Amino acid sequence: MKKALFFVGCLVGFSAFAQDNAGYQLPPKALADLVTAPPTPSVSVDSKGQWMLVSERNTSTTTIAELSQPELRLAGLRINPATSGPSRAVFINNLKLRRVAANATDVQVTGLPTNPQLSNVQWSPDETKVAFTNTTDAKIELYVLDINTAAARKVSDVALNAVLGVPYQWLSDSQSFIIRGIPASRGAAPEISRVPTGPTVQENLGTKAQAATFQDLLKNPSDEKQFEYYATSQAMKLGLDGSLQPIGNVGIIATSTPSPDGKYVLLETIHRPFSYLVTVNRFPSKVDIYEANGTFVKTQIDIPLLENVPWGPDAAPSGQRGHNWRNDAPATLYWVEARDGGDPKKKVAIRDVVLTSDAPFTGEPKEIYAAAFRFGGVTWGNAQTALFSERWYATRKTITKLVNPSSPANPVVLFDRSSEDRYNNPGTPELKKNQYGERVLDITPTNDIYLTGQGSSPEGDRPFVDVFNLATKQTKRLWRSEAPYFERPISILNAEKGLILTSRESQEEQPNYFIRNLNPAPKKGKKPAEPALTQVTFFPHPYPQWKGIQKQQLRYKRSDGVDLTATLLLPPGYKKEDGPLPSFLWAYPAEFKSAAAAGQVSGSPHQFNRISYWTGAAFATMGYAVLENASIPIVGEGDKEPNDTYVEQLVASAKAAIDEGVRLGVVDANRVGVGGHSYGAFMTANLLSHSNLFKAGIARSGAYNRTLTPFGFQNEQRTYWQAPDVYNKMSPFMNADKMKTPLLLIHGEADNNTGTFPIQSERYYNALKGMGATAKLVFLPYESHGYTAKESLLHMLHEMGGWLDKYVKNASAINTGSKTGKMSGEK
Repeated sequence: MKKALFFVGCLVGFSAFAQDNAGYQLPPKALADLVTAPPTPSVSVDSKGQWMLVSERNTSTTTIAELSQPELRLAGLRINPATSGPSRAVFINNLKLRRVAANATDVQVTGLPTNPQLSNVQWSPDETKVAFTNTTDAKIELYVLDINTAAARKVSDVALNAVLGVPYQWLSDSQSFIIRGIPASRGAAPEISRVPTGPTVQENLGTKAQAATFQDLLKNPSDEKQFEYYATSQAMKLGLDGSLQPIGNVGIIATSTPSPDGKYVLLETIHRPFSYLVTVNRFPSKVDIYEANGTFVKTQIDIPLLENVPWGPDAAPSGQRGHNWRNDAPATLYWVEARDGGDPKKKVAIRDVVLTSDAPFTGEPKEIYAAAFRFGGVTWGNAQTALFSERWYATRKTITKLVNPSSPANPVVLFDRSSEDRYNNPGTPELKKNQYGERVLDITPTNDIYLTGQGSSPEGDRPFVDVFNLATKQTKRLWRSEAPYFERPISILNAEKGLILTSRESQEEQPNYFIRNLNPAPKKGKKPAEPALTQVTFFPHPYPQWKGIQKQQLRYKRSDGVDLTATLLLPPGYKKEDGPLPSFLWAYPAEFKSAAAAGQVSGSPHQFNRISYWTGAAFATMGYAVLENASIPIVGEGDKEPNDTYVEQLVASAKAAIDEGVRLGVVDANRVGVGGHSYGAFMTANLLSHSNLFKAGIARSGAYNRTLTPFGFQNEQRTYWQAPDVYNKMSPFMNADKMKTPLLLIHGEADNNTGTFPIQSERYYNALKGMGATAKLVFLPYESHGYTAKESLLHMLHEMGGWLDKYVKNASAINTGSKTGKMSGEK
């Protein structure tokens, strides 16, 4: 009898250990404080540089109670059925105004709703007002803030529909909007029947339909009805006086965009047949033009279901796509057409063309640009000036050309470079608002434009402001960030006076906004010299208790000569004589076609020490040396594909980072853990399977079996059937028998990211368990690919901290010698 009782007790004990459902747990206070620290307000500045809108939030997280509210997952969307808007939002809960000037004070905005949940903030075209939405328990409402009075008010009681994106847009008169409202005719929601009317059937008649592994797809007729109901809206013109004018018919309106002059509205309406294979952005849609008074003008095109689009980043749908208005013209529609059928494998001289059609849209379309590669976008300036870009991912080529839209025959190449080449990135053109309130190129009388950029360099990122002459292609540098600060331009306030608004930070100083005078007047007589720098905001340090965190940017080489970088974070008060520390490497691999580009330095040693709870940086507060953002380049030059030697390059990069930490005397090579999120989780599992470098790993929301993503993954463009050996070798699931290192798997049970189905972690854990590995699987209820509930984040840190302490910090005694880093299985 005693033996039987003992056996039952063992079973009970094993069951408790295997499930380990003890509720949400808290990490040590040092980690918990990073989650609960008040977030720094965000700032939006008007184009004139006169006013700042300061948006405040109580927290950067939500709660598990909020996350567990009813949610529909349809056609690739996450829908809140109570509001006909997106679920999982983190809202602004307060607004303030502040002059862009020294010694300015915040002005509290009045008239905000009780318990505000604000989002979708937009300045009016004349920048005398700001619109925003407020989400209640039952609907989404539109509010307007008057800048002069700092008073907000609700515009109308009409409920907005935000299922398919931002539900309103200003008209150029700054007195009205085009909105997507919920029509009264929508009626009651259809009931979800648990009794099927028949089987769900899909059929393919011999055509190729390669697609990514999308999630939250429609699955049956009941899903179709739910999607159709909640996405249905009515486009309307809404005045500030509350007046309403319907435009077009009730339908699933994806976009409702007014022309710059406000006289026309472009409506894109989704219609049946829906798809169970692709998401809403590939459903059939009809593109119509209406006058703003509701009069129908023209159907531009009816686009069919896009299930058979060629596969790859250089592919595109055949036919018209990307319909929009020219920003620099009163009412000119433009769109793109693929001349290669969207198939990157075809050998053609011209792949894409851009066409335009002027109001009243009765004439023949005008071709204004022909791209040898895939169209990459356009920045409009005026009737004579626009910047068109094209790109080709396979070669990483990106080209920017100067085009005269009125006479487009001879475009001029301004920039021709590799998209991987950060050092030679010319920057982004500065924009200004034109007479319609649309953002266009800021072109000077001497045909110059201003360029601002991150300024990547061998010294780290040094943001800049340049002036570039469109005629001569000559660049003049006006300003560049200088050590020991990291300062980036936000906007050019006054080009003639040389005034720019910047965000400035250092390792110990929280980012704040400054007015920088590029041409300060010298001191004359009794008049004081103009300051070169004037502080505008004074946001406090979010976690002053960790000001002592030490940061250093490391540069080192991989065994094959590729230059690598990492950010080393050390605990407060650490001294080198204290000896090497338990360490944690956090990374995310990236593919390159050039070893030189892979070795370029990114980041800056002068940026603020952000101790994010989301990455490995958090564990510098717990006594670890953290190798944050360690570069893990996977290089395939010329005809070689990066992933052909993925595992070898992965292990070599990780070993080089550890060796550098050991050389500096701060990393204990016998006590190193590794972690990552998403593709970083995939990396983690592979490193543990194929090397002996680490004592433990933490993999969050990853994909581990690449046969479940057979039509490519990350930046791998070959299908499983084209490169089965690559897929199998790179899949940790296929190598579960090689796992000898403790691995913690964490996954949001509602992950909707393409490829990272929760079943990836579930099946991988089962494989590891079957092979006798030390592993733990934690599913976070209601969480998606990124975790947002405070309870989830605190529990995540609890699990991560406990795993690292058990298997890394308290591992074998310190040994300052570097590990061999041999592939697992090698002698």
